[in-house]
Amino acid sequence: MFYTGSFWFIFFILPAIPFCHSWSVNNFLMTGPKAYLIYSSSVAAGAQSGIEECKYQFAWDKWNCPERTLQLSSHSGLRSANRETAFVHAISSAGVMYTLTRNCSLGDFDNCGCDDSRNGQLGGQGWLWGGCSDNVGFGETISKQFVDALETGQDARAAMNLHNNEAGRKAVKSTMKRTCKCHGVSGSCTTQTCWLQLPEFREVGNYLKEKYHKALKVDLFHGAGNSAASRGAIAETFRSISKKEIVHLEDSPDYCLENKTLGLLGTEGRECLKRGKALSKWEKRSCRRLCGDCGLAVKERRADMVSSCNCKFHWCCAVKCEQCRKSVTKYFCVKKEKRGGGIPRKKESKLKKKL
Repeated sequence: MFYTGSFWFIFFILPAIPFCHSWSVNNFLMTGPKAYLIYSSSVAAGAQSGIEECKYQFAWDKWNCPERTLQLSSHSGLRSANRETAFVHAISSAGVMYTLTRNCSLGDFDNCGCDDSRNGQLGGQGWLWGGCSDNVGFGETISKQFVDALETGQDARAAMNLHNNEAGRKAVKSTMKRTCKCHGVSGSCTTQTCWLQLPEFREVGNYLKEKYHKALKVDLFHGAGNSAASRGAIAETFRSISKKEIVHLEDSPDYCLENKTLGLLGTEGRECLKRGKALSKWEKRSCRRLCGDCGLAVKERRADMVSSCNCKFHWCCAVKCEQCRKSVTKYFCVKKEKRGGGIPRKKESKLKKKL
């Protein structure tokens, strides 16, 4: 079966992709609308999974991957070229490649199967390539034809987007897992047969989040590119940077503040986390990051949560649960209250002395 995203997202992204009359995959030529539609739902679902991963990775950051980041084209309303936009391109590209590769392994495409190109070759000491490796080459080829087709310009911004698309695809390949099976007499492991498998997509997201923190700023005017000399300089600059790295052209805006032009809501009203055994250090510091660093106070609120509990299996075949109410504490970023009805504290004390 295909892993598909929302209908809205499929409707949004696919019209932006130029129609291609022919596709070449694994030396198998496909032509016409069938070549386009056979992969389209996987492409849309993959891009959607990338956006969902973006929301997870930045859930407790000042910038939390708002909906406007769905617009991947250089000619959309999202004109900024900062490191957050760069991450969106990388994770979306990775999501498309990942989903195409996974759906290939599930047998959804007639012209795609295992990657057995290295089977029988010596991989390392005591092991050989074998089994059924996930065909990342297939996913890479098709995702590149779809996602990179969104970039029609030749300026620095388009070059940045294409570079980050490639960084996303490299992330999938870099996080592939080697799985092995032992062979030998009486359970011994004389030799091993190994193959490559996709990791959980969360691992790809974690990998790219690290790349985001180390993103490189390229000092180029992002509107340049009208002349052959400019295009040559842009191409030369990006060739010198590793394709595994995320790059950006501009500094990020202040995400503490609301900016309607950029579609930013600011951090006022955002929920943050403080306590919990399962929380990471990054999550535990979210109140300081979202509220304190933005000049806001943290307000504690009690809320009632209703969830299923005391579930029991009844023959045959139903599970019946009770509805339990639990009071939880939540924390939110709010404006700091002025003391003394707006009169500064020092002035208020002087006033009392005069009276």
